[in-house]
Amino acid sequence: MPDRHDVKFLFVRMIRGANAPASTYFLARWLFLRLLGLIFLIAFVSLWVQVHGLIGSQGILNVSDHLDVWRQQYGRAGFWYRPTLCWFNAGDTFLHIQCALGTILSLLLIAGIAPVAVLALLWMLYLSLVVIGEPFTSFQWDILLLETAFMAMFLAPNQLWPRPIRERPAPALGRWLLWWLLFKLMFLSGITKLLSGDPIWRDLSALSVHYETQPLPTWVGWYVHQLPAWVGLFSVFLMYVIEVGLPFLIFAPRRLRHAACAGLILLQVCIGVTGNYTFFNLLAVTLCVLLLDDHLLRRVVPRRLSDPWQLNLPRQPRTNWFALGTMVLLLWISGLTFVREMVHTARDEDHLPAWVMTLSRSCDRVLLSWAKPYVLRYTAPLRTISGYGLFRVMTPQRLEIVIEGSDDGVHWVEYEFSWKPGDLKRRPGFVQPHQPRLDWQMWFAALNPRGNDYWLRGLLIRLLEGSPDVLELFETNPFPDAPPRYVRLVRYHYEFTDLKTKGQSGAWWRRQHFGYLTRPFSQSDL
Repeated sequence: MPDRHDVKFLFVRMIRGANAPASTYFLARWLFLRLLGLIFLIAFVSLWVQVHGLIGSQGILNVSDHLDVWRQQYGRAGFWYRPTLCWFNAGDTFLHIQCALGTILSLLLIAGIAPVAVLALLWMLYLSLVVIGEPFTSFQWDILLLETAFMAMFLAPNQLWPRPIRERPAPALGRWLLWWLLFKLMFLSGITKLLSGDPIWRDLSALSVHYETQPLPTWVGWYVHQLPAWVGLFSVFLMYVIEVGLPFLIFAPRRLRHAACAGLILLQVCIGVTGNYTFFNLLAVTLCVLLLDDHLLRRVVPRRLSDPWQLNLPRQPRTNWFALGTMVLLLWISGLTFVREMVHTARDEDHLPAWVMTLSRSCDRVLLSWAKPYVLRYTAPLRTISGYGLFRVMTPQRLEIVIEGSDDGVHWVEYEFSWKPGDLKRRPGFVQPHQPRLDWQMWFAALNPRGNDYWLRGLLIRLLEGSPDVLELFETNPFPDAPPRYVRLVRYHYEFTDLKTKGQSGAWWRRQHFGYLTRPFSQSDL
């Protein structure tokens, strides 16, 4: 019989790896920062080509109008509650300048120049655009990018031009900040689906509708939708294993941590090929990179990248007590947002076990009753420490808003969007990592037209005016010579076709008229 000490040694060796040295993360940090720079580059350029049509002077929502409302609402406190550089300049040129500076800084981060300072500036610029770009920049991945950049400042080397031989390892707590962010993102995305009480998440049937009801489907999602029902059931079960179970391995020994990394990346790949989620999947994968240590990465990256790090002997990072205290504070606030997300999702749900509701109410009473008014209220405007919960309630059917224009009020022509479903025979395409933000926002508007009325009205006004900036957001302009005299909003119910129908007609979608959202509008009406 083997000695119990031998069994313990074999177990530790299995989960840690044979002859594995103490874990260092120089290569992982190098790769993480370059990927983060690439994501910022994508985010800024993607927004840059749309910003005038969305929030420019001739856009759907005007920056100056935003600021006027906020001045009346907040007074001198406006800069804190709506922290944007556009308070200093609300012109179209300044929007261009912010996007251009963000693009240049992204390239500097990719090049590895002054990463801490560059990350701080990227965070500030992107926050400025996210705030002024609402509602078109209020997505969870915009907030996740801000939080990642802010936490990455505590991981990045604090040098003008870091070189492998001179770099010191980042404080372990800086790496744990980003591990915690990855845990929070993944675990909350899974647990909130269970806490929400949505019956089709609970009976594992959510994917039977998700591929066709998600904002911007892909043709791969169309084909996966045709698979037998048991494939969808198993996929949801596997998703729960990955999102609820694997995140705990983030804090486990190295081989278990590597297994968690593989499973989390596999999930992001599956999501990415079946739906268009902008740079979100790439950002989640980038966070996963930090789960890989140098001992593993040296085996898979080209030698010309890994060789310079061979001479970098492990050294203790310098203790910066101010940074250390700040990181502890950030972990505490992030933990509060983590609890808040679960408590708010589980609130007043009769389907949950009694002990879950008791725990939820206790957390609400003991933690959130004072944290919300005194802590989270004042950190919320920075949009940097947040909770997450993607698709916690599944959309059971796909409603689409179609915009129609007419010169006489009798014959109507549809405006075709570039990416959202419209033409029944147009194949759902891949647009990620670019985000067509108007197409995305139209999906939310179809779910809640009244709540999105304020910008839908602005969109109709610009179409009646023939605004070139707004028309560039569409695939085609059905009125190239002069703007239409009337516009209206029509709602349709869309569904995927099946293999037989597609083979006969070539249609990827079928639709049914669901009613008129508006009567015909002219410029004088709006």
